[in-house]
Order: sequence, then structure tokens, then C-alpha cells
Amino acid sequence: MRLLHLTFCLCLVSISNGDVSYSIPEEMKRGSLIGHLIKDIGLDAKRLSVRKARLDMAGIRHRYCDINLNTGDLIVAETIDREELCGPRASCTLKYELVLENPLELHRVNVQIQDINDNPPRFPNARIDLEISESADKGARYPLDEPHDSDIGLNAVQSYSLQRNDYFILDIQTSPDGGKYGELVLEKELDREQQQEVTLLLTAVDGGTPQRSGTVVIHVTVLDANDNKPVFSQNVYKVSLPENSPKGTVVVAVSSSDLDEGANGAVTYEFSRISDKAVKLFSIDKKTGEIKVQGLIDYEEYKEYEVRVQAKDGSGLAGNAKVIIEVTDINDNVPLILIKSFNDPIPENVLPGTEVGIINVQDDDSEGNRQVRCSIQQNVPFKLNPSIKNYYSLVTTSELDREIISDYNITITATDEGSPPLSSSKTIHLSVSDVNDNPPVFEEQSYSAYVTENNKPGSSMCSVTARDPDWRQNGTVVYSLLPSGVNGVPVSTFLSINGDTGVIHAVRAFDYEQFRSFKVHVVARDNGSPPLSSNVTVSVFITDENDNSPQILYPAPAGNSLMTEMVPKAALAGSLVSKVIAVDADSGQNAWLSYQIVKSTDPGLFTIGLHSGEIRAQRDITESDSMKQNLVISVKDNGQPSLSTTCDVYLLISDNLAEVPELKDISHEESSKLTSYLIIALVSVSTFFLTFIILILAVKFCRRTKPRMLFDGAVAIPSAYFPPNYADVDGTGTLRSSYNYDAYLTTGSHTSDFKFVGSYNDSTLPDDFTLKRSQNVLSGENIITFNTLGKSEVRFLWHFENMKCLFIGLCLVYEAVGLKWHIPYEAMCLLVACLPLEVEFGKTYVSPGTANSL
Repeated sequence: MRLLHLTFCLCLVSISNGDVSYSIPEEMKRGSLIGHLIKDIGLDAKRLSVRKARLDMAGIRHRYCDINLNTGDLIVAETIDREELCGPRASCTLKYELVLENPLELHRVNVQIQDINDNPPRFPNARIDLEISESADKGARYPLDEPHDSDIGLNAVQSYSLQRNDYFILDIQTSPDGGKYGELVLEKELDREQQQEVTLLLTAVDGGTPQRSGTVVIHVTVLDANDNKPVFSQNVYKVSLPENSPKGTVVVAVSSSDLDEGANGAVTYEFSRISDKAVKLFSIDKKTGEIKVQGLIDYEEYKEYEVRVQAKDGSGLAGNAKVIIEVTDINDNVPLILIKSFNDPIPENVLPGTEVGIINVQDDDSEGNRQVRCSIQQNVPFKLNPSIKNYYSLVTTSELDREIISDYNITITATDEGSPPLSSSKTIHLSVSDVNDNPPVFEEQSYSAYVTENNKPGSSMCSVTARDPDWRQNGTVVYSLLPSGVNGVPVSTFLSINGDTGVIHAVRAFDYEQFRSFKVHVVARDNGSPPLSSNVTVSVFITDENDNSPQILYPAPAGNSLMTEMVPKAALAGSLVSKVIAVDADSGQNAWLSYQIVKSTDPGLFTIGLHSGEIRAQRDITESDSMKQNLVISVKDNGQPSLSTTCDVYLLISDNLAEVPELKDISHEESSKLTSYLIIALVSVSTFFLTFIILILAVKFCRRTKPRMLFDGAVAIPSAYFPPNYADVDGTGTLRSSYNYDAYLTTGSHTSDFKFVGSYNDSTLPDDFTLKRSQNVLSGENIITFNTLGKSEVRFLWHFENMKCLFIGLCLVYEAVGLKWHIPYEAMCLLVACLPLEVEFGKTYVSPGTANSL
């Protein structure tokens, strides 16, 4: 065998037009090298795995050869029996297709299988019985059974040898098909009386190395004369047999005739030479000569069978005929769908036309029965593009979206063109892998969160939710606050958000009076690469709590000075005496204020408006009423629970400041600089003192009627008494942006009034203001203006009527550091009358109590 392998050494036969051919002997062991395939083709062996190199073969169900992906060598994958594979055919070739992907490339590889002498000649029967008449002439010929040798060529039967004997010699004949068979030639006439039987040993030898042989015993019975042998009606019978013919089907009936009579003319039939495969499939009726099917006939396995039939008469004379059985194909094989390459999963962002897999369709039938059409169902975004030979490329036809369809079951149907057509289907499962192509989407376009002020830090306010239809980390949403500011303060000092759940927490307690609402932006970001995000606005509304007590604006809170109101003795019932002004920093019902007198010097004398805070005389004031009246006013809001505060209102029932005893608790501070100015001014006008006394007495005598009331309007409250840095929120509190009150001080004349007009805003008076005196030409009014640098002003107007000065006077209280003092009314009147047209004071302001007492 080693010598035989050396004889059939591996060699590259031809390489042309992309084809590679090799020749190897049969019966090589598994793993034996056939040839350096990849090197012979001129490819890179290192890229075989990447290009998914493989050998495909149509029509043969065994995989005899394969490719080593590491070395690129063509090797034996399964022991090859040439006789089993190709039978008597002289040429035995395995035809493969080398398929490479990326790009798709096809090479034809032919492997020629050479015969080795692995089969000895075998006679159909272990014994040949001949009956020869003793009258047979010298030179008579008797054909012998031809032995069968599965090998071909030189490895088939080449010679015969006959055991030495006295009667017969062996003559080798060549049949029309090239086979060699022996004929016994009678060399010496037989004599039945001398020898009734002759036994010979015939040996058939093939031409292989080493030689193999087969033997058969020839038993000759000497009979009386039989001079005619059977003759077949045809030398060659050629018939067609459909594959899959049922058992018992008559293939052909051979017939022969023998001119002899009796036993010498009785003919029997048998196979004289038949292959091992055919003997399992066919049988012959010895009497009728009918050849019948006794096994499964498969066109795809063997397409043609050749058998020899021998007809013998009773005396042993025989005739031979050849029967060629051609198997015809029927459409009995469904197309076979093979997935040669498949990319699973594929990303959802692949472009239309992307190759997903390579499909190969095979049909073992022949001609039209093996023509196959391949298709897929219409409801998937894929199609099959015909490629090389029976290969198809499965490609995408449109864009994919994993969020809509994440898996596809693609059914491929292959149908041949036989009659009737046969089809097969194969379903492949394809998954679409996720790509981060969807940003998180919030469930709502905006969110609103309501939180009560004075909330507990760390409490949850609301929750935002965003959905991301992507998969795994591409769909995992993380929440964060977009950096921004609220009133110049970073939003992170107000709120925090749970990055996993989207729950928003308050970092600190809120104050409704500081701000009522603000907006933050929440960012939802996925964990894809690159990450995608979206924003949503969260409006935070702070609801009010009743956490602020009412604040008294007027009268000013009791400190080092005493706020006192003047009430005319002749005030009638219902007259407006004073007004308590209060505000509440809360809003809504928490800022609805109600006023109530909780303590009074004379409980029945004054009443206060429940909601207006106006203090009015409940009855006419009489002489018997006490001059000093003290009211304790309670201001209460409408919150739950309600909060309240109280204030003292001091009232003096009098018509003249001169009648009023010196007010205790009215504080004054001495300022050395201003005192000097005032002393000089008093000395300067001392000469006019008596003149003004007379003027005052004249005014009193000219009083035609009793003073009606101290105030005809409301009380003017300078803005200096508004709480610093106080701002009303959205106009829902009790404090408005400005107040405007007119106060009239009567001196007995209804036409000569001193008018005090105030216009205020929410800011406090600055450190400096300017006192100016100007004349309105059109109205003839003299105006004294307190100008607080353009922010607010207080005007004092007096009228000149009938060329008569009705100026009453002005009392200024100067407050210096730690010192308080009071200028008498008469002296101040003289002082003011002599003041220049424009005087600037430093840190000076008007006391509401002083202004209201004018």
C-alpha cells in the first residue's frame, strides 16, 4: 500500500480559469493531505476564517473532502471507495465549490479519484457446471462465466489460468465492452465411457499491484451429444427504469431460443456478471427471464446499471446477453435550503441593501426537476438577491427600528420546476440589536409641583418620569437638574432630584413671602454612547401658610417717641378721628385683617371699622370726656390658626396745642448745630413776637363757627414708616404700592385751610432731603416741599386770601444721636416765618405725630 501511495503521489493537475484539480488514490486515510489548495489558488490562508471559507458539493451526500481553515490545505474527510462512489465508470471525479465571503468568491475544485487494486476478481458462482456431449468435436468452445472485478483498467481482470488437464485448454476472449472472459476449448474428444466427469480449476488474475485473483471450479459432466446452444433475441437489452419503482416491477424480460429438443432445448436464465450494488436491486426469474426490482432505485445514487444474463440449455450450452438499465429521474427530492452565512443580530441602523446572510439552495434531481426558485414572504423588510449559481444574498430593503420590531422570523421558500413541483421552507430567526437612537421622552410636557412654605427639608415634592424605548443601557434614564439660578441663587440649593427615580426633593424650607414660584429644568439622559437627553420644565408653586402676624404701619410702634392724635372738642358722632393701618405679609385669607378695640379709656366713645381700621367717634364729644384717650387696637388675620398684634392709639381732645399740657414721652434730642441755628433765629425774630401774638388772637376772634373736626380726610402716612425691604407679593396682601391721604387743619375758617398732601412708595426716606419753598403762579399757593432726592416728597401748602396770612405753623422735631428736644409751638411759628426760601437740613424727617398735630 505504501508503494501504491507513492505511485499515486499528490499532484496538481491543472489550474485554469479559477479551477483547481487534484488526483488522489482511493482509500486514503482521513486527514490525509490532498493539496495546498489556498496556496494553489493564490489566497491568504490567514483570512480563511474571516471570509468563512467552506467547500460545497452538490449531489453527493457524503463529505469526502474538507478544507483545513488553519493551513488552507485540502484534506481527506472520509475514506473514499471509488467503486462505491463511481461504480464501473472510468472517470471518477468529486466536484467541489470553494466559497469565500466578504467579498463573495467562488472557485471550482475537482478531485479525481484514482482506482487502486483493492478488489479481487469474483466469479458469480463458486462452481461452473458444464454438460458436454461426448460427441462434441475437437475445438468445441464453451464460454465460461466472466468474473466481476469492481476495479477498472489494469486493476480489472487481465488474465486466466486453467488447471492442467488432458481435455481442455483455455482461450481468452474480449467482449465488445472490453471485458475479458474465458472459453473452454475441447482439445481432446471426450469419452463418456472412460471418464464421465472432469473437474477443472479456473483462476482469474487482475493486473494490479499486488495482483489479486479469484477461482472457480469447473465441473464437466460428459453427456450425450447437444449441438445447439441458446441464442438471445438481442445481444444488448437497453431499458429505462423510473427511480422509486416499487418492488416487483418488471424491468425487462430477456428471451432466448435453443434449437435442440427435450432437455437440451430447455433454457434457464441467470446473471453471469453483476455488481454488488445491482445484485441487491434486481433479480431474474430463471424460467421466464424477467428481471424485476427488488430494492430501492434511486436516480441520485446510480443513474445506470449494467448486468450480464446467461441462458443455459439442459446440456450446459450457454448464451450471453447484456442488459443496460438506465434509471430515469422523477421529481422526488425537495429543494434543500442551506444557510451558509448569517449575521445575527444586526444593528437597527444598518443601511438598506446591507447583506444579512448567504443562502444556498440545492436539489438532487436533474434537469428541470432541479431548477429552483427561491423567495421570502412579503411582510418583512428583506429580500433575496440571486448571486453565483444557486447562491442568494439576503439583504435589507428598508431601515429597521428595534423599538417597533425587535425580532423577525424570515421564512424562505424554495420551489423546483418539476411536475408536480416540490417545495421546502426554512424559517430563520433574526434579532435586531439596539442602537441609541431614541432620547428619553417625558410623560408630560411640563410638570407642576405644589409645596407649602416652611416645608421640611428633604421632603419629596413631585416625581418626573421619562421613557426611553431603547434597550438596556441605551434605555436606562438618569435624571439631573439643569444648572440655573433662582433670584441669583443656584437651583441646587433649593431642590435635588433622585437620578434613578426622578423624585424631586426640597433641599431647604421655602418662604412664600420671599418668592412664590420658580421654574427648574430637569434633564433626562440615557446611558447610550453617545448619550441622548431631553428637558422638561418643572414649575414649583409655593403655597402660603399663616406664618406672619399683622404688622402695624400706623401708628408707628411705640418706642422712644409717643404718637398722639388731636381730636377737636366739637367732633360729632361718626367723625373720622384716626386710622390704624396694618399689613400682613401673607396672602389670601391669611392676609384678611380685622380690627377690634380690646381696651379703651372710655369704651363707648370710639369705634373702629372691622375691616377698614378707621377710628370714628361713636357719639358727640362733650366737655366731660377725658382729654387723654388711650385705645388698644387688636389687628387679627383670617389664617388658621389666626395671628394677631396690638397697638396703642393716643388721642388728645383739644382745639389748641396751647391748651395741651406738655406731652410726656415725646422724645427729642439736642443737636448742637441745629440748636445754634434755632437760637439765632429766635433772637432775630424776637422783635416780631408780639405781632404774631396779636395775629393769633385775631384769628381766634375771627372764628365764625366752631371747628368741625380735626380731619376731613384720612391720615397721611409718610413712606418712612413702611417696613424696610417690604414688598407686597402679586397684590394679594394688604399693603398697596402707595397711599394718598389729605389732611386739613381748621382754624375756624372754612376757606383758610392748611393742606398736607402726601404721595409715597414702598421705599424709605433717604438720609437727606431738601426743604424747598416755591410759588405756584397760577393758584397763588405758597408751597413748602420736602424733596427726598426724587424718590418721594411732602408738600405743605398755605393759601393767602384777602391779603391775609392764615399760616398756622410748623413744628419740626429734630432727632440727633441720643438727644431729643421739643420746640414750643409759638417759637416755631416765628422761626418758620423768618426762614429763607430754601433751607437744607441733614438727617431730618417728619414725624407723623407732629404732622397730624398741625
